[in-house]
Amino acid sequence: MQSPYIVELNEQNFRQVLEGSMQTPVLIHFWAPMSQESAQIIPQLQSLTQQYNGAFTLALLNCEQEQMIASQFGVQALPTIALFMNGQAVDGLGGPQGIETIQAMLSKHLPSQEELALSEALTLIEQKQYTQALPILQSLGEEWQQKGEVKLAIADCLLETQAFDEAKAMLSHIPLEYQDNYYKGLVAKLELHEQSANSPEIQSLEADLANDPGNAKLASELALCYHQVKRDEEALALLWIFLKKDLNTEGGDLKKIFMDILSALGQGNAIASQYRRQLYSVLY
Repeated sequence: MQSPYIVELNEQNFRQVLEGSMQTPVLIHFWAPMSQESAQIIPQLQSLTQQYNGAFTLALLNCEQEQMIASQFGVQALPTIALFMNGQAVDGLGGPQGIETIQAMLSKHLPSQEELALSEALTLIEQKQYTQALPILQSLGEEWQQKGEVKLAIADCLLETQAFDEAKAMLSHIPLEYQDNYYKGLVAKLELHEQSANSPEIQSLEADLANDPGNAKLASELALCYHQVKRDEEALALLWIFLKKDLNTEGGDLKKIFMDILSALGQGNAIASQYRRQLYSVLY
């Protein structure tokens, strides 16, 4: 499928494409089949364009087929690269160039790929697509992840995906200058969760179990309450105290609760993976 960010330039569309540079920069690549260097770099240019995801349009001009347009631009050598912004040429390169040189030229005029990724993630957050936004934010370089706005965005995604402990840790390291209304709203969400996660019912069960620590039935009830408020690590740790001694505690009920929680957490969860390994070590 043809990318919307890549066009073949010809007499019918070249004015429209150049006018499009008023909104989105246009990178014109002048090439010809007879010029091996100009043809060979096209796949790399196409890949680079896709990486920038709409930050610029790549316009490919075959100078053999469109000699009139090439002459209007005064092309002297192939390949030639020209960057147009607001209808005007702002930069260019003549002769064979490595893709790194072209990327360096673009970086002087366009947002970095990290800035583009952050913009994409923030748009996803606005659309409440937190699961899609989180891995984009976490893929940013370490320097970017230390920025206050990125920390806030990650904390927002963690809260909405119910990774409350990680969200709490992230919110505890927000620079003072970023502790605005957005930050306060996230802290309020976390506090509401913590209040519900420490309900009177849970506190009562914790007290009863503290007085009768060997009571497996109490432990199973408390573990289920923990699971309902997303305190799954505590639930698994509590159940494991009994299961590591006897997998058939309470007629196998504790093992079933334990397995149900593991299943709910999914295969990719680090805590679930840890307890699966411990369970397998007992089983085998």
